[in-house]
Amino acid sequence: MGDFETHTLSDLRDSWCRLLARPDALMLELGAGGELLVARLRAALSLFLLLLPLINLVGGGKYGETMIGLVGAVMAIVMSQVWLALARQPQRYRWLPWATTTYDISLTTLVLAGFALDSPVTGLNSMVVWVFYLIAIGMTALRNDGRLTLYSGTLALAQYALLSVTVFALVRNPDQLASIDYGTATASNQIQRLVLLALMTAITATIVYRMQKLVDMSGTDGLTGLPNRTWLVHRFPGMLDATRSNGGSLSVCLIDLDYFKRINDELGHLAGDRALKHVVDVLNQQMQDGDWLARLGGEEFTLLLPLPTGRAWERLETMRRTVASQPFLPEHGAELMRLTFSAGVASWPQDGADLSQLLRRADLRLRHAKQEGRNRVLARDP
Repeated sequence: MGDFETHTLSDLRDSWCRLLARPDALMLELGAGGELLVARLRAALSLFLLLLPLINLVGGGKYGETMIGLVGAVMAIVMSQVWLALARQPQRYRWLPWATTTYDISLTTLVLAGFALDSPVTGLNSMVVWVFYLIAIGMTALRNDGRLTLYSGTLALAQYALLSVTVFALVRNPDQLASIDYGTATASNQIQRLVLLALMTAITATIVYRMQKLVDMSGTDGLTGLPNRTWLVHRFPGMLDATRSNGGSLSVCLIDLDYFKRINDELGHLAGDRALKHVVDVLNQQMQDGDWLARLGGEEFTLLLPLPTGRAWERLETMRRTVASQPFLPEHGAELMRLTFSAGVASWPQDGADLSQLLRRADLRLRHAKQEGRNRVLARDP
């Protein structure tokens, strides 16, 4: 197998693993906004559905078809308002996207099954209703969850295949599978529609994967691989809600490397980049469950610790001493360089109620640490 084939298989494997993985915090936060957008689209589309049976009636359609379509449209309007109300709640229901996706697919199947009871060919060949499978699958892209897209496509394939097999099995008269309005329902055109569902699922999954990659790039620092400010802004409200609900503590630590400009000026930016990576490696070795380290920009980092002020100061002070005790080698053959940092600590709720307030207080203490000689951690105002 050549390098091209190996690379292609590796990309496909990575894409598949990514689609099946649970989204991270940033992706879930964006997905929650996507669920609200989907709920609004569903509410608008449900009103459109109400027009379809009326148009069918005016156009001379069968009374039975019209009534089934009308009942389905009314049900869709009522349920769309329920889903919209749930999507607007400040708390994030993790089950909501799965429930609404199941509803979207199953309602389409239910309406087609209702048509099939009155006229088998209508249930199988009603493209106006069948296309809502495609809409339901496509809307999962707004949730940024590849698992949801694959689930919706699989559910649509399973339900429509079951519906088709059931209708063909129950029909005794071939004339029931043909009509002037809907043509002839054959096994081949049902298989074609299943293929279209599979293709729509694949296309939507590709879009989700691409969106996830773009979000990753926007939420990850390219040099260190750490989360960045974008990630922090989206992630912090959820962390704060969790801390508030479980009665825990949360401290925001602002870290700034001392005399970092001197490294860039004297040794060059490549050495500066290696110095940043060195500090990140040392800090990462001391991270514990629940800790989060993010790069805000330049030589500035923020460390989130699920600890009260005193214990957060102790942890960060230990990290400061460890960084100072592990010299940095700028390049092969060069002299070892000692790196230090200064930091300020602010804790919720006493130092602030949100991220901006906590960062402002931590930054104030960081500046005092710099003024007092650097290479120190301050958790109290002077």
